[in-house]
Amino acid sequence: MSKHPSGIDINDYNYELPQDKIAVYPLEKRDDSKLLVFKNKSITDTFFKEINRFLEEDSILIFNNTRVIQARLNFKNLKGQSIEVFCLEPNESNLDLTQAMLTKEKILWKCLVGNLKKWRNEDLIILVNGVTITARLIEKFGEFVLVEFLWQSDNLNFAEVLEKIGAMPIPPYLKRNSESSDAVRYQTIYAEKDGSVAAPTAGLHFTPEVSKKLKSKKINSLYVTLHVGAGTFKPVKSSTLAGHSMHAEWMEVTKETIEELLASETKKKIVVGTTSLRTIESLYWMGMKSFYDPAIKMGEIELTQWDPYNNSYSQISVKESLTSLLTWMKKNNLQQLVCKTSILIAPPYQLKIADGIITNFHQPQSTLLLLISSIVGDAWKDIYNHALINNYRF
Repeated sequence: MSKHPSGIDINDYNYELPQDKIAVYPLEKRDDSKLLVFKNKSITDTFFKEINRFLEEDSILIFNNTRVIQARLNFKNLKGQSIEVFCLEPNESNLDLTQAMLTKEKILWKCLVGNLKKWRNEDLIILVNGVTITARLIEKFGEFVLVEFLWQSDNLNFAEVLEKIGAMPIPPYLKRNSESSDAVRYQTIYAEKDGSVAAPTAGLHFTPEVSKKLKSKKINSLYVTLHVGAGTFKPVKSSTLAGHSMHAEWMEVTKETIEELLASETKKKIVVGTTSLRTIESLYWMGMKSFYDPAIKMGEIELTQWDPYNNSYSQISVKESLTSLLTWMKKNNLQQLVCKTSILIAPPYQLKIADGIITNFHQPQSTLLLLISSIVGDAWKDIYNHALINNYRF
């Protein structure tokens, strides 16, 4: 790659986004949302329910089947003051999110805490729907807090406890409290694996009717998992990307999915959302690591944000990369790849596996907007300006 993205000036990715352009509530019918299609440098305005018209027959859609957990817990201290605990990720580095969700009786989590100054040396307790959960403050480090959760109720696992007691962590830019309807509307129709603290929002527009149209056009579906972390909302506060640290997120991809990608070399592969894109592009670089170092360990195969830009390896084909990754998984007796990725996709990154993306509009000065720029170049400015003028819901 000719230029390192660490030197990108984030001010070049700013635009004015009025609050009244943000979709604070979803439409009654998900697929009635407007759809902007950018292809061959031209823009077409349509509706999401017509998306099948713009996808090639026999192409592949790649979805992120993560499920949002109700990660916000609202406690009160002994004085009746509110303290909100936002669960981010399990503390144990060797415990993936799926395992953490199935844990019973007690678990340590890294959290963000609202009104932390009001949390003294006391346990916080919630009793809702016959479930009691206790939060115990263990340690403060930086902006995070280590919290031990303890519960005893009908042999429930942590996911089930959160489902009964927690609130949905809707994005902060919506500037409203979560409501009971969010428990359904802030999940994709294909959500399956508990673990995200934010929805893969591009997928929220899919309906059974749209899925039926896609199926009739012989458009196949593949599923990967990337558990979206709170870092997805983290703005770039440094003047250049060099000062920004990408959040690590858990990804899970089965051997069968990688084999399908390998067998679909000639088919168009369209990812649904930036999280799906980050997952399958991570596969390429992990495969390249295993290609040049067949003895590489799991902790070493995980991606840092600069891995695609700093490596000294000669690039290999997607076929070579995915074949090598499958060989490495077989050698290590892995039926699925479960690890973390911090991949940063920004100019001058060029897509390795994906051919296109279905995505929402993104916040100014965000790494997600940089990702889009890596695909469409400076045309993102014309696309976003067109969307703002034509009353698209952001």
